[in-house]
Amino acid sequence: MSELHLAVALDGAGWHPAAWREPNARPADLFSAPYWVDLAQQAEAGLLDFLTIEDSFGLQSKHFATLEYRTDQVRGRLDAVLIAARVAPKTSNIGLVPTALATHTEPFHISKAIATLDYVSTGRAGVRIQVSARADENAHFGRRTIPELQFVDLSDPAVVALIDELFGEATDYVEVVRRLWDSWEDDAEIRDAATGRFIDRDKIHYIDFTSKYLSVKGPSIVPRPPQGQPLVTALAHSTVPYRFAAKSSDIVYVTPTDAGSARDIVGEVRREQQAAGRGGETVQVFGDLVVFLDTPAESGGARLRRLNDVDGAAYTSDALIFTGNAGELADLLAEWQTAGLTGFRLRPGALPDDLAGITEQLVPELQARGLFRRGYETDTLRGLLGLSRPANRYAITEGATA
Repeated sequence: MSELHLAVALDGAGWHPAAWREPNARPADLFSAPYWVDLAQQAEAGLLDFLTIEDSFGLQSKHFATLEYRTDQVRGRLDAVLIAARVAPKTSNIGLVPTALATHTEPFHISKAIATLDYVSTGRAGVRIQVSARADENAHFGRRTIPELQFVDLSDPAVVALIDELFGEATDYVEVVRRLWDSWEDDAEIRDAATGRFIDRDKIHYIDFTSKYLSVKGPSIVPRPPQGQPLVTALAHSTVPYRFAAKSSDIVYVTPTDAGSARDIVGEVRREQQAAGRGGETVQVFGDLVVFLDTPAESGGARLRRLNDVDGAAYTSDALIFTGNAGELADLLAEWQTAGLTGFRLRPGALPDDLAGITEQLVPELQARGLFRRGYETDTLRGLLGLSRPANRYAITEGATA
């Protein structure tokens, strides 16, 4: 069995809404740089491939499309890209993948921000592309109309139309971002003081992209990033987002409930990848799980029940909720790996306790089974994931004509 890839998803005080009330939580530090640096360094100490940082343009809510007004849960967040930029100089190997909202953010802006992050981190940047169907977030911008839908019936024609629209736009969004990253060839910068030539203008390209959703001329104002193309990732739960992620991303996060559903989901993603003409490319499929790991003082299941009592409601998630010890979690990951998953993104139920459980208990368990690295082998995120540095689409190859 080959080694698996492992990432962690960071969100506030943890994924359980009552996690901020845990004894080891740091609610007073949630909006401070040292808090995020400490989490990133803990993740890096565990040799994880990368971390993701959640983001949105609305206050946190349990509901996909509506705002929840409870005041006894964490509300408010810092900008994920800026957190990653602050963390980058304090880490050396772990990949940094902030969330970006394609629905309300210009692709030129995100391409520039993630390219800059790739420079700041010396080749460890990625981005998680997300769409937003929330009317309250849309109200901050006022440039489009998003109906207030409840998403109870996913076959509702209005829901189907909105999902198609959002992911259709996101597909074009990623294409623009990728073209902008390529709009400078790798050797476009000459920097020759003697001749007074800083750039070769012939190696900087307009992208001239026009679609139903976007019209972007380019080129970027940031030279091609160190990785050529920083990592693009996306979370998907059903056919339309599977299609988007298979066409546009390097990693698809999925939410199976068991090995059988993992196998079915991987199969659907692979079929969509073939249909998109990417059959020869490497697209990683990661399984997402929320984890509550046992500690010497308390089982993960007991902690989840206690947090539910504090919150006044049973915690639910789009992903499987795991409770138990590191050995049991390693068993589950190994089983799901045989279903075709290439890695896992774990969501710590409470921070820092469950992150420590991942890095100090799960990682050694996986290492003992030969399923996880014992040291960082390369210095870029693409390298860690076994992805080559892509050629520039605009570069003229030797012997070719313009």
